[in-house]
Amino acid sequence: MYIKRDDDGRIELVSRDETPKCREYLSVDSPELLAFLIEDEKGRGQAPFQASDLAFVRVLEDVIELLMDKGVISFTDLPEPAQQKVMERQSLRRRLNGLQLVSGSDEEGGVI
Repeated sequence: MYIKRDDDGRIELVSRDETPKCREYLSVDSPELLAFLIEDEKGRGQAPFQASDLAFVRVLEDVIELLMDKGVISFTDLPEPAQQKVMERQSLRRRLNGLQLVSGSDEEGGVI
């Protein structure tokens, strides 16, 4: 995602594409970007914590995938609700990566 910052360095505008106003690139799982996207008038104090939680979810996805790739756990070892959530996240990730391939961005550069 491309962003524009205000005079204090805070994100004030976000775009999927680079524009004359939005030139700085941030990864879609950037805690700063996530905090901006989930921020609202009532939850300003919680936005950084929620953004951290969302970024940590990505770490857990990577750990689960690594454990399955190494044969430490099997997909079927996970409870049914966890299997459904893993499949949903994998599907969303594939769609997101497919869209990014079209736009030329490289989100996977910082993955564990």
